Amino acid sequence: MDTELLIATLVFIVPMCFTPGPNNVLCAAHGSQHGFRESLPLIAGMAIGWSTLGIFVGGATVFIEDNKSAFDILTYVGAAYIAYLGYKVAISPPLSSDESGNERLGLFTGVTLQVVNGKAWIHFLVLMTAFGGLFGPGFSAKVALVLLNLFFGLPAVMSWAAFGSVLRRVFTTPGSATALNRFMGASLLAVAIWIAMPH
Repeated sequence: MDTELLIATLVFIVPMCFTPGPNNVLCAAHGSQHGFRESLPLIAGMAIGWSTLGIFVGGATVFIEDNKSAFDILTYVGAAYIAYLGYKVAISPPLSSDESGNERLGLFTGVTLQVVNGKAWIHFLVLMTAFGGLFGPGFSAKVALVLLNLFFGLPAVMSWAAFGSVLRRVFTTPGSATALNRFMGASLLAVAIWIAMPH
């Protein structure tokens, strides 16, 4: 294995996984509303969808690059979906500790979000085209690269959900909890706008 390529790959993967994006901000918002444990199904869905998308992109990189305009539409669909989730978070009332809450997001949402997550598509396109040779040629090498990515991506979303859960314990009054929901919803909306803007 090329050590320099490994370092370059990690320099790309780690910031991409831990910096704010649709998955991380949504996990923080969900954790702030429902707590860390209740966010685990959403996180599991993200891990499944993220890894599946990575394997798909690894096997179809050339086709995707040749049809980039069609896949650009996913960026705007994803931005709209994330804005909708932000709206739902912003208008939701604060939950008391004994409330179950009917707006919990689960496995299906976590998987679905990856399909329309423009950042995820760009992430894996860059990963596969620039660093795809890290583990050698062939499809199994691409799968290994996706697993390396998951090794950092899973702790990233979990840490954001934990951060949101800590915020939930800090903002305990109805007024402060409502303000936190508004802030988290606005954060998701900001991510959606950023995704939709040309880069």
